[in-house]
Amino acid sequence: MAGKVTKKTFPKKGSKQPVRLYAKGVILGYKRSKSNCYANCTLLKIDGVRTKDDTKFYVGKRVAYVYKAKKEIQNSKFRVMWGKIRRSHGNSGVVRAKFNKNIPPQAFGAACRVMLYPSSI
Repeated sequence: MAGKVTKKTFPKKGSKQPVRLYAKGVILGYKRSKSNCYANCTLLKIDGVRTKDDTKFYVGKRVAYVYKAKKEIQNSKFRVMWGKIRRSHGNSGVVRAKFNKNIPPQAFGAACRVMLYPSSI
């Protein structure tokens, strides 16, 4: 009994995984009807949002579409297009967003980040 001494091991400080401070989303396309297309209104699907009531939390939140370009500007090839969630669209948790510049069609189906600010709670 006196021969073995067990040593407690503690996890290293600062070895935490980084915390994601945004919700994941997908750009679906422009708001449209059968013949008209409204490029200044973009439809987004946010992960985990399934109903119209769930979208109320995200109204007013900022949206970032991060993409990679060929030309390097300020030592980075990544660029960001910013927008804001305006309202819900339909009953299945899709939202409408307005971006500072209209989203290009090559972004349809791409991932976007829904920031959790500005907070309304």
